[in-house]
Parts: sequence; structure tokens; C-alpha cells
Amino acid sequence: MRRILIVGSAGAGKSTLARELARRLDLPLIHLDRHYWRPGWVAPDDAGFRAEIAALAARPAWVMDGNYGATLDLRLPRADLLVLCDPPRLRCLARVLRRRWAHRATPRPDLPEGCPEQVDLEFLRYIWRYPRHSRPRVLAAVASVAPALPVVRLRTRADLHHWLTTLPRP
Repeated sequence: MRRILIVGSAGAGKSTLARELARRLDLPLIHLDRHYWRPGWVAPDDAGFRAEIAALAARPAWVMDGNYGATLDLRLPRADLLVLCDPPRLRCLARVLRRRWAHRATPRPDLPEGCPEQVDLEFLRYIWRYPRHSRPRVLAAVASVAPALPVVRLRTRADLHHWLTTLPRP
């Protein structure tokens, strides 16, 4: 396992898990939010972002967290494993609100400089709709782009802890 892709709703624990896996497996860590957003929450042009993602995915080893469905076609074929962080939506909402409070004065380590933590109604809607709208798109992309890719779906803390016990210790 040299290239692990982690996807899931906001607040699902993707970045936290990515940091832990990168540490345990001694792999480079790539937070896609740091590559996508520009200061002030400005989005990059699509072609430039796709080129950057293609270059990142071409690296020999990584733990990469982030959704960005429009680039799954670049990342899934390169991944050795897909981890779908899939806790209940209420847990994701609570985590996002707790994270917002925790980072009210300090930047999040997985966000670029100039992008302070923020929560708005559209973001909360995205989280609420993730199980019905985004998750099926991810699974459909896996089925069409990388059907042989192993998928680990983590719904509960117990799922997460059990799966982590199967991995090497640092």
C-alpha cells in the first residue's frame, strides 16, 4: 500500500485519518484543500488544478485526502486503496461545528494560508446531502474508473479502530 486515497463528507475525519496513516506508514501526506484553495477562498482554474492533481497522483507514494470529484478519474487509477470515511451526517455536522469553534483563532493545518475556517448554510447543506448525492458519485466513479480498487468503508469509530489494528504500527 503506497498510495491511499481518502474521501468522505466534510467532518468525516478525512484529514485526521490521513495524518495518522501517513505517520504510521511513513508516506507523504497530501491535503487536497491546500492545493485547491488560494488565499481568500479563491478557486483555481480547472485546467491548472487538474494538471497539479495529475502530477501529485503520479508520485510513487502518498496518502491523499479530499473529495474533488472532478479529479477522481486522475486519482483512482493511481490509488492502491480507497478509504471512504462515512460516518452519519449528524456526526459530520457536529464535528464541523466543533472544528469551526476550535479554529476560530488559529488556522487549520490542512488548509492553505489565507483560508480561515468557515461554515455557511451551503456548506452545511453539502454535508447533509453527501450520503445521497456525493457518496453514490464516488462509488460510481470507482466502479467505472478503477473497479478492482479495494475500498474500505469506515462508518463508526469502532470500524476505524478495528481497521487501524490491521495496519503496521509506527
